[in-house]
Amino acid sequence: MRRQPVRKAPAIFDDSLITTKIKSQLAGDDIMKAFQISVETFKGTVQLSGFVNSQRDVDRADEIATNVKGVRSIKNNLIVK
Repeated sequence: MRRQPVRKAPAIFDDSLITTKIKSQLAGDDIMKAFQISVETFKGTVQLSGFVNSQRDVDRADEIATNVKGVRSIKNNLIVK
């Protein structure tokens, strides 16, 4: 009896897992939880969008996203209001 080859989970699952992890970490961060930041992921590329209070907040969101496993690149479209 031949065994079927192991198939990898589709990229959609990986992308949704990345998005969920980033959203969770943003919500758990004392500073970042105050902002509504949209997170979208496609093939490991994460797009962050929304409004924050300072460049430091932009950098913090970028840092959080960068440290999530599976993230290949980040398009940080956060706007300082």
